[in-house]
Amino acid sequence: MNYKFKFEKKSPESLGISSAGIEKFIDKLEKYGLTMHSVMIMRHGKIAAEGYYKPFDADFKHRMYSISKTFTSLAVGMLCDRGLVSLDDKIMKFFPDMEKHSVHPYIAETTVRDLLTMSTPFSDCSYLLSPGKEWTESFFTTKPQKPAGTVFLYDTSGTYILDVIVERITGKTFLQYIMDNGLCELGFSEDAWCVKAPDGCAWGGSGVICTLRDLALFTLVFTGGGKVGEKRIVSEQYIKEAVSKQVDNEETGHRTYGNAGYGYKVWVTIDGGFAFLGMGGQLMFYDRKKDIIFLCNADCQGYSSAYALIYECLYGCIIDEASNNALAENAQAYESLEKRLCNLELLKPVGAVKSDISKEVSGRCYTLSENPMGIKKLSVEFSENSGILKYENARGEKEIRFGLGEYVFGEFPETDYSGKKIGEPLGRGYRCGAAGVWGFDNSFKIYVKIIDDYFGNLVINLGFKGDEIGVFMHKTAEWFLDDYQGFAGGRDNAS
Repeated sequence: MNYKFKFEKKSPESLGISSAGIEKFIDKLEKYGLTMHSVMIMRHGKIAAEGYYKPFDADFKHRMYSISKTFTSLAVGMLCDRGLVSLDDKIMKFFPDMEKHSVHPYIAETTVRDLLTMSTPFSDCSYLLSPGKEWTESFFTTKPQKPAGTVFLYDTSGTYILDVIVERITGKTFLQYIMDNGLCELGFSEDAWCVKAPDGCAWGGSGVICTLRDLALFTLVFTGGGKVGEKRIVSEQYIKEAVSKQVDNEETGHRTYGNAGYGYKVWVTIDGGFAFLGMGGQLMFYDRKKDIIFLCNADCQGYSSAYALIYECLYGCIIDEASNNALAENAQAYESLEKRLCNLELLKPVGAVKSDISKEVSGRCYTLSENPMGIKKLSVEFSENSGILKYENARGEKEIRFGLGEYVFGEFPETDYSGKKIGEPLGRGYRCGAAGVWGFDNSFKIYVKIIDDYFGNLVINLGFKGDEIGVFMHKTAEWFLDDYQGFAGGRDNAS
């Protein structure tokens, strides 16, 4: 039997949603300055709206960050269905090689269920509490702070231990296991993959890389009680438990909209809904009352209120207004929405593209005093619609090309950041977009967006004063761009 799921797109109005409301939603996200990469709205299993912000498209494999944890949960549920794992199994059962260590009783008593519900014995990720150790070993040798199963605390190391369990039992990564056992049969991308941790095991805490439609298909497993169409992926009982409150997280959980507890790597929300959350704005939100699914990819790292604003816009423009019955078709509004969805692009920085001093400072080479970035020399060259930032650090001469008020896409000029495995050099520059604007006549900002297997934001502030320059760099990214933060001052000695 062919189980491949075919996404069906219908007009928003036929699904009880206003086309104008969806376009208003997109407008408000832009007004709030949220850097979106993609959006999708589904109702009753049908797509009402789907759009990608250039250079992203439907085929782009996007890092899902902590939504990856929910993929791990599905793998564990499938193992439970097959009798290979029990939620009440103590994890030591799967790690006899760790018995050589003096494992603390809090850790020895930890169960699979404790890891699924973020109720580990630690106050933080064990690999952060014990840096320098292999991640698996760190979990079993780090001093715990509380008995497992007592208090919720967001701890990614527990997810990693589940990933190792899946891999030890199946001989496959958790992602490959669920792909081979139903997801790919439904149409999930066969070339989806997962970043590996230093141990070499797939990092299910943050590393899944797949398309937005892959995420939508994955979501349907949870909204469909473990089934997509006629294809059962996991038991209905496991899904029921996974999306239900298993632990209280009111005080120690993320302050997300409608937070009502935590299931098995799933955020429980009000009215029986649930959400998958990933750093930077990776989001799946399911409103059960209205049977509406919202999915998006984004890079809002550093924007602390991003999720709250997305929820505010989603409810105000779409969910609260959704009808239980089909609406009258509105050809004009639908055409306007479709045109908007086809022409989405990365949010442009706000500022002027020209300054009275641009010619004066263009090409001047500034020698910088000692600084945290290790940059020795820096210059910026302006042309009509673009420019080049040139600088020299300990790794040699570098340059970043940028557009004036528009993003220019190329590669960020560093090759020693993580690749397929955390800590493993990529060997090439990360794909990125860069745009520059003037704030005041003497102040220029370059916005750099890393859009690769890892995502990150870098803002480079340049302030000019006679023959002097002030530099401030600020990054928002996970585990890279650390040497692009700080202040520096310098002078054009040639003047």
